[in-house]
Amino acid sequence: MDGFVSTVERVNGAVNGFVWGLPMLILLVGTGILMTILTKVFQVSHFKHWVRNTIGGIFKDKHVTAHTGKEDTQISQFQSLCTALAATIGTGNIAGVAAAILSGGPGAIFWMWIVAFFGMMTNFSENVLGIFYRRRNERNEWCGGAMYYLKYGLGEKKGCAQIGAFLAIMFSTFCVLASFGIGNMSQINSIAANMNSAFGIPSFVTGFILMVLAGLVIVGGLKRIASVTERLVPFMAVIYVVGALIIVILNADKIGPVFVSIIKGAFGMKAVGGGIVGSGVAYAVQWGMKRGVFSNEAGLGSSVMVHSSSNVREPVVQGMWGIFEVFADTIIVCTLTAFAVLSSGIVDLDTGAVLSDQVSTALVAEAFSTVYGRAGSAFIAIAILFFAFSTVLGWSQYGSKGFEYLFGTKSTRLFKIVFVAFIIIGATMDLTLAWDLSDTFNGLMAIPNLIGVITLSGTVMKITKNYVDRKIKGKDIKPMLSAVDEIQELHEKEIVA
Repeated sequence: MDGFVSTVERVNGAVNGFVWGLPMLILLVGTGILMTILTKVFQVSHFKHWVRNTIGGIFKDKHVTAHTGKEDTQISQFQSLCTALAATIGTGNIAGVAAAILSGGPGAIFWMWIVAFFGMMTNFSENVLGIFYRRRNERNEWCGGAMYYLKYGLGEKKGCAQIGAFLAIMFSTFCVLASFGIGNMSQINSIAANMNSAFGIPSFVTGFILMVLAGLVIVGGLKRIASVTERLVPFMAVIYVVGALIIVILNADKIGPVFVSIIKGAFGMKAVGGGIVGSGVAYAVQWGMKRGVFSNEAGLGSSVMVHSSSNVREPVVQGMWGIFEVFADTIIVCTLTAFAVLSSGIVDLDTGAVLSDQVSTALVAEAFSTVYGRAGSAFIAIAILFFAFSTVLGWSQYGSKGFEYLFGTKSTRLFKIVFVAFIIIGATMDLTLAWDLSDTFNGLMAIPNLIGVITLSGTVMKITKNYVDRKIKGKDIKPMLSAVDEIQELHEKEIVA
């Protein structure tokens, strides 16, 4: 068994080094920069508009949160956001931020912000394409995602039918594999490890209980997952944000030095942790970007699969929810985690060296313990429980959609059974390998998705311009709602009605 594990680690290490090398990071950030330019910096130039029509709409527009009828297979815009956030707000926001600081120093946080800023428009573009190219399956459910815009978007360009179909299969395959890594085993492993260290609960017991609970939700399909996540996500996010904010407020005198440390570390104005300046910057960039993408998933094409099930008609409206998703995940939650850790005194702000022998979530738990005492580690253990379990629920839907694309609608029941069974394996598996595998499958998923986003960037630009002209500038022009003529006509009538 040890020989098999070491072989897996060796092979994974080689693949990981390729998919997370410099070219991949350039592709990820470059796609975000391209979409930011083509949409005329939409995330900034139309900041008020997207805030008003996303988080603002929850409080003033009943259509945003209204549940669909029992026979209707769609979910509300708010449910699609919560299910997507359930998948993105996970261990990456706690363990991922800690790993970025440990390996890349405080400067890694700056590069997390950069990834998030441009990632907003990558996520926006994915959602726009997801809604524009989505189809109905035999159960009358919406099916959208990278596999559909690769096959029906890229595939319909001259001479690209085969490459589009191949990349769609490639994406779906990596999506299914990633769902067991980032979306299942690494999350469950973090829960089990934290429950064991904080409360002494055996990992197998934690795994078994979570397997039963997840099974009850996942087998019920998307509408049951959405009904659970729309209650769970706002609750867990608010509790964690308040807990971290209290630490930052109590250490308010450190906010300036923390910010200076992040900026200096990002540009190598001093050696990080006493190392060579050049390698310090390289590590800050690499770990900030890796953990940023792991946390908000912009560029992976994952969350678009649940966003595409929304009852929204306008592709750009769901695109704006994608902007908010990245903003909430990285700019708010990850930043608060980073400031809580860096302001608590367990990191030397002058050198970037971590003054603790703790790693991963234990480092964040130690930071919380400086304010909350023993309750700090319990708080983090419970936060990880909620964050990671909700991620499992969200990713079960992603993996299910990838499996459905490959093997048909009826095959999804088999996927759900196997996915739930893997929870018990994740609880007792080696954490390091689980994280490493997650990293690799993340990168592999991103490659075909980003190819699709880049080749269809002109379509995103046209749809966005069409929306801005109609909704913001008040022009009377035909809307761009779907690549499918029948769906376009139906949506046009629904908008008029």
